[in-house]
Amino acid sequence: MRSYLRVFGLAVMAAGLCWIAQAAPANAGCYAFSGTADGFDKPTAVTRAQAAVRDAITQYKASKRIGHISVTAMRASPQPYWRDSVSADLYYKPDIVNADTYTICWHGVVSPYVCTSGAKACW
Repeated sequence: MRSYLRVFGLAVMAAGLCWIAQAAPANAGCYAFSGTADGFDKPTAVTRAQAAVRDAITQYKASKRIGHISVTAMRASPQPYWRDSVSADLYYKPDIVNADTYTICWHGVVSPYVCTSGAKACW
């Protein structure tokens, strides 16, 4: 009788652990963020675009009451202000990639530099 109770107890614990393991991915998720900014020089435009992404992630975390997240760089599509798309000859190279943002820049219509930064946040 004692061995049956032990086996039953272990089976219940195993079932509980399986249920928790299956529920965890449903609560986890990732979301893509991007931000665009301009400037009269490349460092200013890059800094502003990266700050826009970080601010968006901070606001999202606060609104959804999310604790710890991991942020990785992600290439985002350009978001030009004054045109529908950016042709290949307008991009400034090289792209700026660091641990948490991927930034692309191009020659703008009004500003000399326009940049879009992208990041993926997972929790």
